[in-house]
Amino acid sequence: MKYSKAFILAAALSAGMAATASAEDIVIGSSLGLTGYGSLTDAHWRDGLAAAIEQVNKQGGVLGKQLKLVTEDNKSTPQQAVVVYRKMMSEDKVVAFDSGCISAGNFAAASFVARAKLPMFLCSILPRQPEEIKWAFQFLPPPKYEVDTRYQYLKEKTQVRKIGLLADPSPYVTLMKGIAEKTAAEFGLEVVASETYQQDDSDFSVQIGRLNAAGAGAVIMLGQGNAVVTAANNIRSLGLKNMLMLGSIQELDIHLAAGKVLGDQYMAPSPLIQLASEDMSILTDPKARAAAEPFVKAMKDKFGRSDNAQASRAWDSLLMMVEAMKKAGTTDGEKVRDAFEKLGPYVGAGASYNFTTENHIGITQNPYVLVSVKDDKLVLRK
Repeated sequence: MKYSKAFILAAALSAGMAATASAEDIVIGSSLGLTGYGSLTDAHWRDGLAAAIEQVNKQGGVLGKQLKLVTEDNKSTPQQAVVVYRKMMSEDKVVAFDSGCISAGNFAAASFVARAKLPMFLCSILPRQPEEIKWAFQFLPPPKYEVDTRYQYLKEKTQVRKIGLLADPSPYVTLMKGIAEKTAAEFGLEVVASETYQQDDSDFSVQIGRLNAAGAGAVIMLGQGNAVVTAANNIRSLGLKNMLMLGSIQELDIHLAAGKVLGDQYMAPSPLIQLASEDMSILTDPKARAAAEPFVKAMKDKFGRSDNAQASRAWDSLLMMVEAMKKAGTTDGEKVRDAFEKLGPYVGAGASYNFTTENHIGITQNPYVLVSVKDDKLVLRK
């Protein structure tokens, strides 16, 4: 059978259009510590991304395409983070990264990700080099806010003036420790001792004993993960009934476990959204509540429960990335980065953000309140 040139051309054009319509999804990569000390935190970051991508795809996707999330376990180590970042770039052809809270891992990959001109939206602090910072956006509140929330409580609500620091060696905690040491005097506090631990240590009795011997009336624990529960058990087993423990931001299950051990002796900073999943009235700002409600519903629909400390900011980061892609009209890394810097103030489910060309740390106001545990629930600390 013979065909005219016009028919052949039309068929070719039709095939080309069909190929375009069925082109691959827009792939977003995420390096996560799904095993190791960061597993609880980064699992919730992954869940927040997954819920956001499902929501975006239900609403038609981005630029006529669906989003696809590729996650890789960096095992909470910088060495493995380098491996998985390279894998996602070379094999999965990601157009951007939205990665978890393992700062050292994100630092280790930042140089070659920046050279590839791929934006990085991070649960962790920013990498150190200016050229790397140009491509990275921090959704983690600055560590000073964690410190200030705890110090302000000690100053205003207790008679404790001598404190001890118990810190892990991660980059975020190292930064927070320096702030804690430097600013204690501004709150009328004195750091009488400082101890360190490794995330996989099974006992901190020696370190806590030294803090107690130095006269510390409160332990400021700097670090995430199950180590805080270990420390709480050590304080109880040592019989230190008057020693307060002020933990870092944590996942809900960890807060509840530490609070069950120490009762009123335990408290920690928390974003309001972590309290709001069971009582949205806690969010009195109408814009914040409007942003939080679809997030909480999506998380409960997908996972049956919602732990919002990390997942809410993951949700926010993904939705803001999508907004930048729409404004840029492309997934080109440089254009998405530039559009992201121009989004302006953004009220999200987990916090309010204001990224600019000069500022890649989006949270510029302290989002934390101090919480304790009562009847297996987080409550505002009075």
